[in-house]
Amino acid sequence: MGKTAIIYGSTTGNTENAANQLSGLLNADVFDVSSNPSDALNQYDNLILGTSTWGAGDLQDDWEDFISEIELAKLNGKVVAIFGFGDGCSNPDTFVSGMGALYEAVKDNGCKLVGSVDTEGYDFEESAAVIDGKFIGLALDEENQGDLTEERINNWVSQIKSELN
Repeated sequence: MGKTAIIYGSTTGNTENAANQLSGLLNADVFDVSSNPSDALNQYDNLILGTSTWGAGDLQDDWEDFISEIELAKLNGKVVAIFGFGDGCSNPDTFVSGMGALYEAVKDNGCKLVGSVDTEGYDFEESAAVIDGKFIGLALDEENQGDLTEERINNWVSQIKSELN
């Protein structure tokens, strides 16, 4: 397996905690997006991008300055996976929609996207992160389904591990 970078934005610590847990399971390097890890986009074979969702489906604030770097990056031959947090009860119509913004930034950039997750078992109404009936990555809801976070992370890692370069 090639080198894997996890790039995340976190406000409350949930996304950072998940990034660190993923790092331990995948032997990956972790970068806070607020540190502008542009070099990681070129130096790693696999990129795992993580965000929380705020307001009306917005990316976590620190991503706002870095999303253009992702859009302009040459991701040909790289494998990309996405994970994100949302609150399905307080924001059921924009649940984990921040992941949708990351998906839009990378989907036409020459990379192979992996890690879609079935929406069954999640409590929400709508999400920009649902494509063809599945989340485009790992959706997590620490506020309402926190007891499922570890299991969901472990299952997702088992799913994507064989697809990473």
